[in-house]
Amino acid sequence: MNKIKEIVKRELTGWKKWQIFWMIFANVMILGVSIYQGDTWLGIAASITGVICVILCGMGKVSNYLFGTVNVVLYAIVAWKAKYYGDVMLNLLYYLPTNILGWVVWKKHLDEESNTVYKRRMTIKQDILLLLISVVGVWGYGYILRLLGGNLPFVDSMSTVLSVIAQILMIKRFMEQWVIWIVVDVVSVIMWVVALYTEGASIAVLLMWSVYLLNAIIMFIKWLKESKNQPEKI
Repeated sequence: MNKIKEIVKRELTGWKKWQIFWMIFANVMILGVSIYQGDTWLGIAASITGVICVILCGMGKVSNYLFGTVNVVLYAIVAWKAKYYGDVMLNLLYYLPTNILGWVVWKKHLDEESNTVYKRRMTIKQDILLLLISVVGVWGYGYILRLLGGNLPFVDSMSTVLSVIAQILMIKRFMEQWVIWIVVDVVSVIMWVVALYTEGASIAVLLMWSVYLLNAIIMFIKWLKESKNQPEKI
């Protein structure tokens, strides 16, 4: 029990009151609305673990990868039922192994005083290259998903391809990840609104993506400020 308390205390180091409130509010809101709407335990569990993961990520906490691992498995099942095959492959074939990689990399770049990861910025040349790769990737994967008969293939492709790129930037601790996550979250909200009204999909998952979007905006501002002055730790 003491060990658990020590871990929780360490993970809450550096949090402001409003950030703790945001964590509690986001999860209570999803849980309350989902129960009221009669959502499944699977959708609720996937949503809550996902929300905890992205907030911990924004706070620079390595523990985000633990909750992220649980989330990707549960979310893949929900996405399969909604016929978003791009999301299924993204979670099982990509997020699952990269969560392990992210844990290892972040552990090597921690500020021991705050127990948060050091943050970085990309160069203009890297930004341009990233844009070109994103455009080509979205078009190519969207074409494949259309052949597979998936729902909203190019929208699904945008969500999937940009998520792959954002995850790489996340592992490498780049602030620009949050710009891409904002785009991914907007696209995903649209996807799950359509799925909710056409397939009767999980409202908890839609709420999860809505929280993701708001969290990405908040954390973009946070990382933008902190990446200006933080030293790079090799």
